[in-house]
Amino acid sequence: MDEFNLDAVARKSVKGVFALVSRTFFIQILTILASFILTVYLAPEAYGVFFVVSSIVVFLTYFQDIGLAAALIQKKEEPTVDELRSTFTIQQIIVLAIIIPVVFFSKHIVSFYGLNIEGYFLLLALLFSFFLSSLRTIPTVLLERRLDFNKLIIPQIAESSVYNIALIILAVSGFGINTFTFAVIAKSIVGMIATYLVQSWPIGLSFNIKNIKSLVNFGFPFQANTVLALIKDELLIVYIGRILPFNQVGYIGFAQRWAFMPLRLVMDNVIKITFPSMSRLQHDKAAIRVAIEKSLLLISFLIFPTAVAIIQYSTFLIDLIPKYEKWEPALLSLSFFALNTVFSSISTPFTNFLTAIGHIRITLMFMVFWTVTTWILTPLLIFTYGFNGFAIASFLISCTSIIVFVVARKFIKFSLIKPVVRQLFASVIMFLVIQFSKEIIVSFPTLFINMFIAGIVYLGVIFALGGAELVKTAKFIIVSVRSK
Repeated sequence: MDEFNLDAVARKSVKGVFALVSRTFFIQILTILASFILTVYLAPEAYGVFFVVSSIVVFLTYFQDIGLAAALIQKKEEPTVDELRSTFTIQQIIVLAIIIPVVFFSKHIVSFYGLNIEGYFLLLALLFSFFLSSLRTIPTVLLERRLDFNKLIIPQIAESSVYNIALIILAVSGFGINTFTFAVIAKSIVGMIATYLVQSWPIGLSFNIKNIKSLVNFGFPFQANTVLALIKDELLIVYIGRILPFNQVGYIGFAQRWAFMPLRLVMDNVIKITFPSMSRLQHDKAAIRVAIEKSLLLISFLIFPTAVAIIQYSTFLIDLIPKYEKWEPALLSLSFFALNTVFSSISTPFTNFLTAIGHIRITLMFMVFWTVTTWILTPLLIFTYGFNGFAIASFLISCTSIIVFVVARKFIKFSLIKPVVRQLFASVIMFLVIQFSKEIIVSFPTLFINMFIAGIVYLGVIFALGGAELVKTAKFIIVSVRSK
């Protein structure tokens, strides 16, 4: 069957990555621009309020389908209409069971965090968005199973465009926290409509116990893993929103958003494609080994130098950009979060691989370890180092992700060193070049010149160490993108 052919899946995956990255390039630029404008026009306190309130809703969102959607993607056989409807029914029951109590106690939540009326309406807007997003799950699953990423990106482009343009206009117009409220509502409505325009399905309700049980066997441990990740990350933010002033939470949100943006723009797109691709190839270990190593090569090629650039140039950007001096306290956190991305970019393909081949309980054990460690270490370091302790703890915990490589190699013998060593060495050289030449940076022109030189050095070292492989990979990408 074609969908299980290595060459076919590889080409579809490459086309998918190219589609998600290149066709959303405008959206990525718009997202960066919107983030920048928000940090210029909004106070750290407003940024902190959004960071906490959105984390509350994100935390709730991950309970919406108990992992059944992932089970449908991972499933070897094509899901039946009854399985789709059963998943949809269970999901809507869970969503309503979450939303109704939260709405009922929403004023208590607002009072607990000391939010004003704007914070209250932001919470309601995010709950509304949560409900609409649950209606999009099944069409998205169908597109991901078929690796039809050309259609999958259409709703993403539509909702991201509306959201970021709304953020820019409203922030500049002085809407404050309401900037997020109106933008979230517009985004959720446009996203749902666009999803159903590109992928319809015979929507309906069903409650087939047999179908649900078969999906839960994979879905429940997958969701347990997701919920633990949520407790580790989003619930921790909800917690610090109670123990730290909102301006300090804003510093954490600012640092994390900018440091993790490369992961969101690069790694998330790669992972979105490699999970269904590996699921289709789970019978072929040699094919999965190639997929893992190519994922590591691509991700590290982009993430490593970006982390170096964030660490080295952030101080100059704070000094040179008007109204940006208010974010200077976040610089240390920004550097530690950037270091975190280096380790995360390596470990995520491994956990992605273990999930794709059905070993979800192993990734669950890792998540238990990381969650417990996070909740022990983070409060301790916040108490010791203030809000910067959050980022320091995040970096230290990310260092333990190398253990995932050891475990993953028990199933398939792949290389970690070969795919990333050139990028790591080139990034170190790039770091040293910037370190010894940064005295010349006194304005935006000199900053851009330094960035250009650093980029040339990085690419030059990469090409010198592995030019032939780069050319071969580039040719494969070009052929795959051009193929029908």
